[in-house]
Amino acid sequence: MLGISRFPVDDNIRNLFKRFDQGQCQRFFSGLWSWQLERLPECGPGYSLDLDSTVFERYGRQQGALRGPNPRKHGRPSHHPLVAVLAETHFLLHGWLRSGNCGTARGAVEFLKEALALLPEKHALRVMRADAGFVDQQLLGFLEQRGLCYIVVARLTRWLKREAARVTQWRALDEHYAAGEFSLQLLGWDRPRHFVVIREQLRAERPSLGENCSMLPATPFASSSPTWRYRPEQIWRDYNRRADMENRIAELKHDLAADDFCMHEFFATEAALRSILLLFNLLGEFQRASRLTTYRQPATLRLTFSFVALCSAAPDGSSAR
Repeated sequence: MLGISRFPVDDNIRNLFKRFDQGQCQRFFSGLWSWQLERLPECGPGYSLDLDSTVFERYGRQQGALRGPNPRKHGRPSHHPLVAVLAETHFLLHGWLRSGNCGTARGAVEFLKEALALLPEKHALRVMRADAGFVDQQLLGFLEQRGLCYIVVARLTRWLKREAARVTQWRALDEHYAAGEFSLQLLGWDRPRHFVVIREQLRAERPSLGENCSMLPATPFASSSPTWRYRPEQIWRDYNRRADMENRIAELKHDLAADDFCMHEFFATEAALRSILLLFNLLGEFQRASRLTTYRQPATLRLTFSFVALCSAAPDGSSAR
């Protein structure tokens, strides 16, 4: 199928990745990403760009494997990659491997500059969505300077609790939820920004709302409302669709073993990671070329098409079964 007489052994593949440095990673993968983006279908309203980070646990002394935020194993050395996904097509627009001691928003502006440079002009961005780790003045200022709309969930700090408690006009969405809004300039910000607050009524059948929600049942979202005139409930529901981003990260880890390919050299590991992101996008292009009506995970594709290949190679129906 590949047109080669012999397939390289594991050592040859590792030695190939060891040749990559920072410049070679940029030159090699930017061309492949450009080819994939040319085949990406257009989205009329514009794409939603979801930004997130994850943790790759490491067991050794690899370059960049440092102690940092690790929710599962505290103190374990890790890498802390950053990933951007076009939600409507499940397309991985960009990915970075970072040291384990990096904060969530560290380097996010430079990362987005590279991601936006990859995106062709014919593809517009409707909104950028991120979690509370990206509530950063530098990042939000960059998005506003570029004129990009954003929705970022904010941690319910005491300042936001106090401001949310002062909201007097709540619009009921149903019997359990209500929406409000206010403007607030947090510490380190250069100007006030718009916040949307969603309040949930405490219920006996839902005891898992958490301590913060019991004190004040409200969830704040920072949004670029002055340039993006949506109702608070529309912003909230739009952000909820970002939860599908966690599925992409889970597929990279569990289906494609993105956190298992690790070498001593940092940029060799980054080259391996970008190769896996490239493979993920190729599987998406395969689904579009096959005209599959619904998105299927990489593990589902492997199981389905391996079974189809087995049945087509069987000499009779009994062997196929």
